[in-house]
Amino acid sequence: MPTHKLITLAEAVRRYTWDGMQYASGAALPVGSDAIVFGRELLRQQRRELHAIFHANTQQLNLLAAAGAVTQAECGFSGLEGFGFANGLRRAIEQGRLVLEDFSNLAMALRLLGGALNWPFVPATVNIGSDLQYRRAFEPDVHPNPNKIPSVTDPFSGKQVGAFSPLRPDLAAIHVTLADPEGNAIMLGTEWSRFELSRAAKRVVLLADAIVDTDCMRQYPNLVRIPGIVVEAVVYWPFAAWPQASPGMHDVDEAHMKAMNVALGSDDGTAAYVRDYVESYADLDGYLDLIGRETISELSNGATAFLLDPYRRWLLPHAEALALTAETSA
Repeated sequence: MPTHKLITLAEAVRRYTWDGMQYASGAALPVGSDAIVFGRELLRQQRRELHAIFHANTQQLNLLAAAGAVTQAECGFSGLEGFGFANGLRRAIEQGRLVLEDFSNLAMALRLLGGALNWPFVPATVNIGSDLQYRRAFEPDVHPNPNKIPSVTDPFSGKQVGAFSPLRPDLAAIHVTLADPEGNAIMLGTEWSRFELSRAAKRVVLLADAIVDTDCMRQYPNLVRIPGIVVEAVVYWPFAAWPQASPGMHDVDEAHMKAMNVALGSDDGTAAYVRDYVESYADLDGYLDLIGRETISELSNGATAFLLDPYRRWLLPHAEALALTAETSA
């Protein structure tokens, strides 16, 4: 029996997800590293009524919302930065198909930290006195709402402060740059709460651009921000963050980012996008062919490619990573 944690993407979704679950993802900015391909597989397996937790919205939440897989969401930012507002997310909210609970970026980070530390609540000094405190999307008719960020008394000073509810999602699908077969992971670029998320979630699945020998983790132990002990499974999937960027691996696909957001702005466009970019491939190589080998080459030779240089000696070849994954399906 295999002793490593590598499994297929389809198996990861079958094994660790279900309808109505609290699902978390989101990572390095709304245009950076996120396990977007995991969201595509959620749609392929027709998961529904998800409660999504994203520190910041990404094209994954945009797609899941547009396709009707998410009915509740909590996040700290809902745009796509330079690519405009998330059309799929906005459309789902405007049509009443999705309820979005809004917090600030710092609040989401603190709530994940509270979940990671198993706190009963998180003392809040931000969002206080604004509609972020008193408007609760899950109870829209109650205003001012005392249940979103209730007041508590500081036992040392006697002052009134707010209290955030900690976040403990059922599953976190986390994009990482490098993972070894045991689930130890290195992230290049900004983390955006992936450290806290990996400790807060009840289960963690890693989506790795590349698999490396464990000697890489031994060489750089201080960079292993997610250790294998908190990881259930590892999925080898280059360009898992596409069309967003993965620093060191590939740049953002600007043309597809724009086209995808336009498509998700309508029912017909969403149906066409799901048909062409979610249901159209059978495996990893088919997915890479869908992106286009020429596009992959161009995106892989961007300004951040040098970040991968210290780790290249430990990268497992594509065929070897696929062979390890196949062991769990044999």
